[in-house]
Amino acid sequence: MTLEGTNTYLFGSDPCVVIDPGSEDAGHLDAIRAAAADRGGIGLVLLTHSHGDHAAGADQLDAEVVLPTGGEEHFALRVLDTPGHAEDHVCFLTETGVCFSGDLVLGLGSTIVPPGGNSLAAFMDSLALLQAQEIELIAPGHGPWVTEPAAKLAEYVEHRQMRERRLIEALAQGERSRANLLATVWDDIPMELLPMAAMAMESHLEKLEDEGRLPGDLKA
Repeated sequence: MTLEGTNTYLFGSDPCVVIDPGSEDAGHLDAIRAAAADRGGIGLVLLTHSHGDHAAGADQLDAEVVLPTGGEEHFALRVLDTPGHAEDHVCFLTETGVCFSGDLVLGLGSTIVPPGGNSLAAFMDSLALLQAQEIELIAPGHGPWVTEPAAKLAEYVEHRQMRERRLIEALAQGERSRANLLATVWDDIPMELLPMAAMAMESHLEKLEDEGRLPGDLKA
């Protein structure tokens, strides 16, 4: 479970849209059905991405399920392609500036960007895309609402850039051991979170390699 669990949102009415219904938890699905009934039923289920904690219960709500792509619009929700956390990740933006951000931006902490397909570069591009929008509120997939979107997005960008600066500095000083790089650059991380930090480091190294900035003699 991430933070307190996955946030499910109901948007609009007569009928409403369900965004990220979450897992197959029966109690949660019953709560969605009850809340949706008060809004005229479910017209569509939209997913921000295909991870099970957001999507597993989707096919149990007796409505069409859509994982859209950027440029589409559904029930006045504009779809933005925002890969990084997941290759198929999207965000939804309302006409009034509410962004349903899925796992691109969390209410607390930072999101996981696993290595593969230069995902970190994609993640940074996705943050830049959100920064270019007029967003008044971020409704994340986990954690509380983000009431200062510009500050949160800037924080997310700076956090990744800070890790990259420290990683480049350690490499420039001749460090080539992955274990030592992790210990140096992620020295503020609790021991129990080091496996996640190691995953983050691999994403950074992948990005540097794609940009031609990674030394060729890196060790395991």
